[in-house]
Amino acid sequence: MGKHILITGGAGFIGSHLADELLHCGHAVRVLDNLSHQVHGPDGGRPDYLNRDVELIVGDVRDPGVVGRSLKGIDAVYHFAASVGVGQSMYEIANYTSNNSLGTAVLLEQLAARPVERLVVASSMSIYGEGLYRSADGTLHTRATRSPDRLKAADWEVRNGNGEILTPVPTPESKPPSLASIYALSKYDQERMCLMVGAAYGIPTVALRFFNVFGTRQALSNPYTGVLAIFASRYLNGNSPIIFEDGNQRRDFVSVRDVARACRLALTAPDAPAQVINIGSGKPHTILEVAERMARVLGKGNHVPLITGKYRIGDIRHCFADITLARTVLGYSPQVTLDEGLEELAGWLEGRIAHDRVAQASAELAARGLTV
Repeated sequence: MGKHILITGGAGFIGSHLADELLHCGHAVRVLDNLSHQVHGPDGGRPDYLNRDVELIVGDVRDPGVVGRSLKGIDAVYHFAASVGVGQSMYEIANYTSNNSLGTAVLLEQLAARPVERLVVASSMSIYGEGLYRSADGTLHTRATRSPDRLKAADWEVRNGNGEILTPVPTPESKPPSLASIYALSKYDQERMCLMVGAAYGIPTVALRFFNVFGTRQALSNPYTGVLAIFASRYLNGNSPIIFEDGNQRRDFVSVRDVARACRLALTAPDAPAQVINIGSGKPHTILEVAERMARVLGKGNHVPLITGKYRIGDIRHCFADITLARTVLGYSPQVTLDEGLEELAGWLEGRIAHDRVAQASAELAARGLTV
């Protein structure tokens, strides 16, 4: 029998795909979303891509009255509402803390009064900071960092105390957090608060740490969204993508369709509650490689990526997911390859208008000394 499910932030990129997945499985879906201008544009209307069977409530997750009304008759909650952007979070500090941490607190107070059968919260790989590394002798390094002096010298790789370059390996959930931005701190807040309150009030709660999610419906005019959407915006406007450092930093790019499937599995997986689970592809790719692949599928091969040789405060070198836990606990297995996902994204991008605001965002960071 289908459940009645609330998705906070569900009119956005990942939430709308999850809504499709849940509706397809026979559930009823309600969405609470503030339709923020940065994500949805100045008109702030119901997105065309949001399934017509979704009940949309426009409101702020920090408003207890709106949240209380949204929870009426609800069996399970996906908490996706959040401001997203590592760089922007370092100067819109109050905004990110309010939306992400306070918004979660308001939701949890309402859930304490009316517990649901399951709560799934969207967390982030940004919590890890640098990923897991191994030295030549096999020693694992869980708190690897890069010194400012080495970065200023354009020495991008992570080294140990002896100067040896460390090898990145898949990052498991057991790696201790290393919070390098207000965004990362607020996502950790969301994750910990949900698990803590869920345990106190008997609400089975699952935290899913998303890696670099990409796909259709990503906000192309938001310069703080995922890197592939930012690259797409640049290419669509006849500009080359801007890449920090040397472009060889490695990330885990996972299709939004795989992420939506993982979220749906977390609704019923019996061993998922109280767990923190990585959701990624499990495969690393360099930023430069992905930019070049996207150029090919968009027919923009003449726009060579611009390697700046600069770095942003708080950026990491390598991080990609160990998805063993997702496989065993959720029964999750990525099904969309990077090339398949890029082809799908290219098809969706045809004829779309994207306002390239990357230069403006870069200037905001530079003016505050957040790029060097």
